[in-house]
Amino acid sequence: MAIIRRRGGSVSTTSISFPAMTLSYIALFAWTFVVLFPLYWLAVTALKTPLEVNGGPFYIPWRDFQPTLDSWHYIFFDLREDTFRPYTNTVVVGLTSTAITVLLGSMAAYALVRMRYQVGFGAIGSFVVALAIAVVVVVAGGPWPVGVVAGIAVFVLLLQTVARRFKRGVGNDDIAFWMISQRMLPPVATVIPIYIFFQQLQLLDTWAALIITYTAAHLPIVVWLMRDYFQSVPVELEESAAIDGASPYRIFRSIVLPLAVPGLVATFLFVLVFAWNEYLIALFLTSANAQTLPLTVAAQNATRGPQWWYMSVLILIMIGPVIAMAIALERFIARGLLVGAVKG
Repeated sequence: MAIIRRRGGSVSTTSISFPAMTLSYIALFAWTFVVLFPLYWLAVTALKTPLEVNGGPFYIPWRDFQPTLDSWHYIFFDLREDTFRPYTNTVVVGLTSTAITVLLGSMAAYALVRMRYQVGFGAIGSFVVALAIAVVVVVAGGPWPVGVVAGIAVFVLLLQTVARRFKRGVGNDDIAFWMISQRMLPPVATVIPIYIFFQQLQLLDTWAALIITYTAAHLPIVVWLMRDYFQSVPVELEESAAIDGASPYRIFRSIVLPLAVPGLVATFLFVLVFAWNEYLIALFLTSANAQTLPLTVAAQNATRGPQWWYMSVLILIMIGPVIAMAIALERFIARGLLVGAVKG
């Protein structure tokens, strides 16, 4: 039985008065209706003809209108190429970028929690200068391998000379805050440089461009979320494994990751939703071959007008897999979302 704790003891939930319990259930049912009604409206709209959509509203199938699968047939057969290619692109890009992001972000988060860093301002400045030189070489029309080699050479040279004169630096908390601060920058402010960058690399309209960009954009979120979760893992377990001779990699793979499964699942789904629904970056970096489903939905609306009977089908097949994953992984998500909520 669920128990509510009070300062003077405990009280059972059954002691709540009947009117209060009734009002609580009414409020919960009302909120459930508000949340689920848009999904219901999408489902019934996808079963209507254009005449019924424009002549409505009709709410209940077989009573207010006769359901039909004409819209589904049109999307899956008449527009087969225009539907399945963007859908495949969305699945491949979304899952791949999210998996890479969670993998790299979890390792970075664990390093920021368990290892102490002190990065000098000289090293940071050297990296910025080297990166700027590499970008200038590529944008100026030079081959990108030449730009990479030039950047590395400048970085090593500055690191061995000028950088040593700067003693002050930043620590773990500064690095973590700097990473999450990247999310404060509006995507529209970076999309043009990103477009030029991939144009020079001849990677426009490819999966690689979207995967690299999505990974870079969502990596700070994973680091920030998993950093809080790894802090809740008892360090004594890792110390015991280290005494037994386990390497840091073995400790991370065999002890920390299994304990962090709820946080990993919640973070994975959280980032997947961002990648699945992303529109602006895909709009600039793709045209036809790598176009994702959100662009297809927008293009359908722009070229043919608001044909809600077709739009409803596209939206349902777009949000369906994410909802199914959320339902299947609900027990992990419920625990993972409570990361950092309780301390001590």
